[in-house]
Amino acid sequence: MNFFQHQQQARTSTRNLVFLFGLAVVSLIVMTNLLVMFAFGFFSEGIQRSTGATIIIDWQIIGAVSIVVLSVIFIGSVYKISSLSSGGASVAEMLGGKLLSHGSNNPDQQKVLNVVEEMAIASGTPVPPVYLLEESGINAFAAGFTSSDAVIGVTQGTIETLDREQLQGVIAHEFSHIHNGDMRLNIRLIGILHGILVLGIIGYYMMRSGAHSRKNGGGIVGLGLGLMVIGFAGTFFGNMIKAAVSRQREFLADASAVQFTRNPDGIAGALINIGASEYGSNIENPEASEISHCLFGAGMSGFFSGLFATHPPLEERIKRVKPSWDGVFIANKPKPKPAEVDNKARDELEEKKRTIAATAAVVLAGAEQLRQTGQAEQVHLQAAVKLLNDLPAAFAEAVRDPYGARAVIYTLLIDADDMEIYKRQLSHIEYNADSGVPQQVARLLDIREQLSIEMRLPLIELALPSLRQLSIPQYDLFKSIVERLIELDGRISLFEWILKKLVFHHLDRVFTRKSAGARQYVSKNKLISEISLLLSVMAQIDTQNNLTDQQAFDAAKEHLSGLSLSLIPEDDINFAKLEAALNSLMNLVPLEKNDLLKACAACITADGKVSVKEAELYRAISEVLDCPAPLLVV
Repeated sequence: MNFFQHQQQARTSTRNLVFLFGLAVVSLIVMTNLLVMFAFGFFSEGIQRSTGATIIIDWQIIGAVSIVVLSVIFIGSVYKISSLSSGGASVAEMLGGKLLSHGSNNPDQQKVLNVVEEMAIASGTPVPPVYLLEESGINAFAAGFTSSDAVIGVTQGTIETLDREQLQGVIAHEFSHIHNGDMRLNIRLIGILHGILVLGIIGYYMMRSGAHSRKNGGGIVGLGLGLMVIGFAGTFFGNMIKAAVSRQREFLADASAVQFTRNPDGIAGALINIGASEYGSNIENPEASEISHCLFGAGMSGFFSGLFATHPPLEERIKRVKPSWDGVFIANKPKPKPAEVDNKARDELEEKKRTIAATAAVVLAGAEQLRQTGQAEQVHLQAAVKLLNDLPAAFAEAVRDPYGARAVIYTLLIDADDMEIYKRQLSHIEYNADSGVPQQVARLLDIREQLSIEMRLPLIELALPSLRQLSIPQYDLFKSIVERLIELDGRISLFEWILKKLVFHHLDRVFTRKSAGARQYVSKNKLISEISLLLSVMAQIDTQNNLTDQQAFDAAKEHLSGLSLSLIPEDDINFAKLEAALNSLMNLVPLEKNDLLKACAACITADGKVSVKEAELYRAISEVLDCPAPLLVV
């Protein structure tokens, strides 16, 4: 199953869950109405002994009770979802997570940050912030509404117990959840379950108040007790539905992790360590039950853990990725203390890493690779490791700090070819940027020639988690400076448009929450003009090798048969039209996005080569369409 099929399945799962929870809500309404009638004796007047038991139903009361129940569930769900509106960060903070940052002297923390960066760059995903949970169990999670506001959470037990390849397996598993649309579904589940639980909470307080009431005290106590039973019964069945959906998705994420790393021993080793650990994958935080379906391993154990299991048994998961496993849970050997590390062994390990990275010196951007959307593999991971190792030290350090990240973005936009524009841009930064940023820009400009063109997009992605730490006023200022730097030369280049589109596409979601709502999907048949414009841009963005623009456009059309597409002249295209077209194409049905990106790939590979300009545009379009494209190193 590929990325787009996963997306389509997530869409189908959402519809199924809405239907199932709808049935649960209807059941709760019926049960609550019966409870109210029995508690307050509404049935007594409807019994006619001469003709048998006949019940006269008061539809006004039923209507009122139904509206109240619906309102309680709706308000409870909306409240919970809105409390998580900041995306994955709110889920991590709910569990007591601590944001990790580079510069820590803790090698385990640095290791997980490096692994997350490598995975993100390799798969074409914005680098997510990483949160550490002070928990001894081996566990992790990915949370957020979209890849833009996603975070990765790991426990202390995970980073202290697992070796690097096992940690890669766990992080690859969590990136699968990011890519496959699981996170938004998970947050909706948290909200809906909370809405049902609110009925039980109201019942508890009604029972307490009824015990002290002189008038109808017995009825209120009975109603409160009944609501508690109904509320918790609703949660019971809701958890069963949640568990059934989650278990299947864990198998898919395990398989995706093996595909990404090409190393079944990694994720299998992590699962074996969970089985061997005295702490297992348990999370002690009382909020863990709410997000149990988001975790890498089962977060709880107990009497109902089997019935409500959100994860398949460890043995079954291990056997699926490593059929040769002997069934024995063996923990990793304890790590030596820093003072006991053998320097020779350390040097050999570093040399091994450099050798592996060297094998990925060049990744050909062929047609097949361009079509591997959402399906990064080991070769992309190796290329990401090499690229990160090759980053100039000053840029690598700056991009991981909120002040330095802003300086990196400004530096990428400064025009060194026109001295007049160059001076005006520097002057604008000096007079408007926060204190310290202009000085960092000056230092980075001195070494900008060390930065290869292939490093530009990865640098933008590396900057995103640091930029997410800005305050809203700081972000507004940053955004205005970026826009002004682009405007100062009176024109907009392709790279400037790509940078602006990517940065604001991801960060606006974090700072304005504008994409938290449900998406209205449309068919490609209704977006013919937008598709024609996008493919025309792809065909004309760079000189084709022994092909005309029309021939490149025709190569793309083969993947969109049945549509009346036509090449739009270059003079009739501008960035405003391209942006409007992309905003509409974001709403394409997932499987039809697959066809569109295949058409884009066919267009820029029709002449047998892919330029840096074409590769950057393809990857930027993929990200804007929320379809991560693996790393392209030309």
